[in-house]
Order: sequence, then structure tokens, then C-alpha cells
Amino acid sequence: MAKAVIFDLDGTLIDSAPEIQDAVNRVWTSRGFEPFDLPTLISFVGNGLPTLVRLAMEARDIQGEAYRSLHDEVLDIYNAADGSLTKPYEGVSETLEDLSLQGFRLGICTNKPEGAARHVLRLLGWDDVFEVVIGGDTLAWRKPDRRPLDAVCEALGASSVLYVGDSEVDAETAVAANVKFALFTEGYRKSPLSQIPHDYRFSNYDAFSKILMDVF
Repeated sequence: MAKAVIFDLDGTLIDSAPEIQDAVNRVWTSRGFEPFDLPTLISFVGNGLPTLVRLAMEARDIQGEAYRSLHDEVLDIYNAADGSLTKPYEGVSETLEDLSLQGFRLGICTNKPEGAARHVLRLLGWDDVFEVVIGGDTLAWRKPDRRPLDAVCEALGASSVLYVGDSEVDAETAVAANVKFALFTEGYRKSPLSQIPHDYRFSNYDAFSKILMDVF
């Protein structure tokens, strides 16, 4: 059975909030609503696009019947983006290359829609790096339900797993799935570190190899 490292995407491998902010603000301002600053937009991130859109609607007192059109417009704009506002965190590309060379099987478990996740991976040249990508709309469940993470583990044939994420949602998912969890502290979490369950934590990918040695 394989050794696997499974990653969340937004706030863990990539700083994508500016790209998401741009898509949301283009839709909101086209309808006459005030745009969101980046910290406010980041506060909406973590539970998938449906939740993000609903939170943005609540913040501008938009009625619920507009949800579907707003959701689809944001997704269309995001999927057409060129990725210029999305950046990998420092050291991520090198870490992924090292993991592949060491024979780790790699997967993505994110609440981002699967199509949007695959679009970003293609733009970054990572579409061949990850064997499995489970998004927030791939299954009938999304994180913090354990089943998306379980599905990635099963598809990778992994017996030994480390899950890497940046948020309360990722931590809850790891606990539910009973897998080791490494918390990247520079992402989009809302709570103090002391309130987020984790086995390991790191602020720079240069330190990631030490975590791997301990886990595997």
C-alpha cells in the first residue's frame, strides 16, 4: 500500500483569494452592489463556493432567489480567469517535485468546485502532479464530512496518509477521517492556532520535510 500526501488547495498550496475576490466583485458591482475588500472575502472562504456566495449575498442583503444566477456567474468568470491573481505559496512547487521524486502518491481534497480546481492546476502546470482531485461538487458531500477525504485515500490506495490544510474545516475533516493533519498557518484560518486540532504545523514549506520524516 502506498504512502500518500493529500492537500487542500486554497490557502494551503495557493493564495487564490485575490482571484476569487475579482470574480465575486465583478459580478456584484455589475449589479450595483458594493465590492468586497480582501479580508472580508477571505472570511467567506473555506466551505465551498455555494457557502461563499450565500455569505456574500447576506453581507449585501441580496434576496435568496438570486443565488443560482450569482453562483453561476461567479463560477464562469473564475473558470475563465488566466490565473494571474493566483500564486503558489513559496516553496510549494519544489515540495511537490520532491514528493513526486520520493514516490509519494499525491491528491487534492478541496471544497473548491472540481472544475475550478482542475483549471487552476492546469494553469500552474500541476495537472499531472496529482493523481486524484476531489472537489466540493464531486460527491454529494463536502468537507468537513470525512467522505471526500476517504474517497481520495481509497483512490490513491493509501495505507499511510498525511492531510495538509490551512483551516478549521480541514482540521475537522482530518479528525473525522482519523488521519494525521499538518496545518499550514499562513492560509485562511479564522481561529487561533490553539483552537484548531493538528498533529503538526508549519509556516514555510522549507519545514515540510521534517514533518514527512516524522509521519512516514
